[in-house]
Amino acid sequence: MTRVLLTGFEPFGGEASNSSWEAVTCAAAEAPPGTNITVTRLSCSFGTALDELRAAITRAEPDLVLCTGQAGGRPDLTVERVAVNVDDARIPDNAGRQPIDEAVLDTGPAAYFAALPVKACVAAARSAGVPASVSQTAGTFVCNHVFYGLMHLIATELPGLRGGFVHVPYTPEQTLGTARPSLPSSLAARGLRAVLSTAVSREDDIRMAGGATH
Repeated sequence: MTRVLLTGFEPFGGEASNSSWEAVTCAAAEAPPGTNITVTRLSCSFGTALDELRAAITRAEPDLVLCTGQAGGRPDLTVERVAVNVDDARIPDNAGRQPIDEAVLDTGPAAYFAALPVKACVAAARSAGVPASVSQTAGTFVCNHVFYGLMHLIATELPGLRGGFVHVPYTPEQTLGTARPSLPSSLAARGLRAVLSTAVSREDDIRMAGGATH
């Protein structure tokens, strides 16, 4: 039985809900075979979210950590390839903090790659009928902050742990009256389960086109 920690975020930016948390709770209700899932909701707050993530890892002692966040405007489930060591907030977080051009961790490297078979996870989600793609950037808000913090923790303290980050589009309820793309929570959850199943069963990635021209 593989122990999995699955995280989502609380609402932010004036939203009444967060699509990542909706997808996470839906995915955990029907865990993939061979997995034992623990879910944790993180604060949308620089620093605090990393403290909460570390505490959750200590409690759950997972073999795999999959963090998720909301990416309004994206049309599909996006598996993140790289986390960068920069906090550059376009809007304040839920605690009113707005770091600009600051390092996530002063002692950390410029970037980390996800410890997941990123392209295989994308292919698995697509095979499950869920639109998905590789993402080359997790932004510079709290999502990237958490992604980078997770990968630094793995690199420096928990080398046996594997982990990564997936972004989830808005839910249809969040886009009423607009032309913004969305994905139902049930479909996003199906994609997350496919990602988890793949991440649990393999470490090597597949070779397929997943890059970006800009």
